[in-house]
Amino acid sequence: MPELPEVEALAQFLRERTAGRVVTKVDVGAISALKTFRPAPDALVGGAVVDVSRHGKWLDLLVATPTGEPLHLVWHLARAGWLRWYEQLPATPVRPGKSPLALRVRLDDGSGYDLTEAGTRKRLAVHVVEDPQDVPQIATLGVEPLSDEFTPQRLGELLHARNQQVKGLLRDQGTIAGIGNAYSDEILHAARMSPFAMTRSFDDARTAALYDATREVLTEAVAAASGRPAAELKDAKRRGMRVHGRTGEPCPGWNGVPCGDTVHEVSFADSSLQYCPTCQTGGKPLADRRMSRLLR
Repeated sequence: MPELPEVEALAQFLRERTAGRVVTKVDVGAISALKTFRPAPDALVGGAVVDVSRHGKWLDLLVATPTGEPLHLVWHLARAGWLRWYEQLPATPVRPGKSPLALRVRLDDGSGYDLTEAGTRKRLAVHVVEDPQDVPQIATLGVEPLSDEFTPQRLGELLHARNQQVKGLLRDQGTIAGIGNAYSDEILHAARMSPFAMTRSFDDARTAALYDATREVLTEAVAAASGRPAAELKDAKRRGMRVHGRTGEPCPGWNGVPCGDTVHEVSFADSSLQYCPTCQTGGKPLADRRMSRLLR
């Protein structure tokens, strides 16, 4: 799933290529992906793209329509969705069916993009709205972790609002927007903390360490993703991971010095997390969630 750094890079990528261009056609390939019916996607046709922005993991294409009313095409790529850019879109028509193509946006110079989703679990979500805040998942987003509003004090308040595992807090979009499974693993490794540490156990020093790790990991990832074509972002993300997705590989340790341990994994019903026992849990492997409370 693309997270804050990749979505920010996609917003930049699209902004550079679409700003000022006119939408000439919007084709829906998967009706299940379209979560709104009024305004219809056709209401975007004839409008000029003003900007592309990000709300957490959501992308937002702002279009000044021919009637003068701005509309927003907003979408969430979910776990298996992606954006495919074309300098010249294929001429073949979009036909709803079993294709991974969910939506196609064509611009006046022939360029445009497809939103696609692999697999059978269709979660990609597309909305056409007058205001992004009309999308409930956007209206309820938490603080942006790279914004001025995200401070050590604010993080401390979030940690102590209710007692939960810190991994879950970092991933909760209603608390902190834009962090998912991968970057929460990376942040906790950088902070040298167990993913199952309980949030109300955090004192000022641990809160500051988590804050610094969050800002550092995300800032570096945004810089690494910035300027890359959309087609390269997935591989760039994988290459940049220190522990996430690297089960069984040597832990990179700190300051270029490996710690001597390997990256371990905890599996769940539909996901997994990665961590280093030496760096994060006092050398004790996390067997599963039921055992984790012994290792906070």
